[in-house]
Amino acid sequence: MTTPTDTTIAIATREGTDLALADAAATYTSTTTGRTAVTVVDGMGHDPDIVRLSPMLAETAARVGAVRGGLAGLLSAGLLLHDPGPDAVAVLAVTHVGGGAEIVWVGDSRAYHWENGTLTLLTTDHNLAAYLSSAAREAGDVPVAALADYVGISLGIAVPATVPYVSVPAGGLLILTSDGVHDQVASDVVEALVRKHEADPQALAEALVAAAEPDADGYRDDATAVVVLLPGKPG
Repeated sequence: MTTPTDTTIAIATREGTDLALADAAATYTSTTTGRTAVTVVDGMGHDPDIVRLSPMLAETAARVGAVRGGLAGLLSAGLLLHDPGPDAVAVLAVTHVGGGAEIVWVGDSRAYHWENGTLTLLTTDHNLAAYLSSAAREAGDVPVAALADYVGISLGIAVPATVPYVSVPAGGLLILTSDGVHDQVASDVVEALVRKHEADPQALAEALVAAAEPDADGYRDDATAVVVLLPGKPG
């Protein structure tokens, strides 16, 4: 769907091959602050609790985030999770009134920025694979892809000190994805799809989730993509 706000937002999601959909996305524009929040939540597993909770987590993050900022939105969503119980990862973007946006995240949901023909990854995955991949750049090649499921930070355990923040400037596209997109679509394919569909956010979101391929065992994860057309700097 495309959300009719001052900021163009396109959302696409595709259920995977394993039980019910546990991904969710939401957007909300505050009439008080004039800010728009968009989020992607990826529930861990597919048990009924997380399938039911994921849309609530996304809605909470977006509604609180648009009013009180990204950190408050993400941590408020985390309060809906109990211990022990279901958990999730998420990425949340909140626009600035003067242009651009702030990004906060936990886990391995991602945010990218596309501008002037360049796709930039804004986030770092909070999992063991990302940590060891960073170490491997100095130590030599290490087979770490299988460790991507070991998430170090999630909504259920996030605190202010463990939630990173990045700022993205006005203009271009902001792209949020669950790992069912970026883990199952090669990075060069993601960039090619962005280049092809940059003028049509909805077509781009749909193309990203459609491009996810099953692995060798036939498994394909839930895939969700949100594309935000960020307004340029006020002239």
